Amino acid sequence: MQQFTIPQFIDVEDKIIGPITTRQFIILLVGFLLMGISYKIFDFSLFLTVSILTLVITGTFAFVRINGRPFHFFILNITQTLKRPGLRIWRNEFSPPEMEGYAMNEKEIIKQTPLPAPKVEPSLSRLAELSLMVDTRGEYGGEEDRETKITAVK
Repeated sequence: MQQFTIPQFIDVEDKIIGPITTRQFIILLVGFLLMGISYKIFDFSLFLTVSILTLVITGTFAFVRINGRPFHFFILNITQTLKRPGLRIWRNEFSPPEMEGYAMNEKEIIKQTPLPAPKVEPSLSRLAELSLMVDTRGEYGGEEDRETKITAVK
């Protein structure tokens, strides 16, 4: 039997520059590009404000982990949760006569569908025989096979 190595630590991201992963590097690169663009566009006081805000946001997205998951997964989970309704209401829109008509249709459908053939379960002795066949890896051919082999030889 061949031996295979099982991959371990598959949830650990590859490090490219010291302790910084590829995902963190790209997020920081985008943040620094935004700060460079804001330096060219805005005056110095607005540049400092935008740069500090950009640095905080990119640092949060790059390095903060909540429950062992990156921060952007946390934000995605929050938005998906907020989109779902908080209260689910069952609306019973059918009146009792409509429900009776629906039940009658179901009974007719059930009458029209054919029943599956009953399953024939092997007897206990047959199960023991099959078990013996499996345990001997086919060396024991079974009682029926022996009888047919004997009659075939004669």
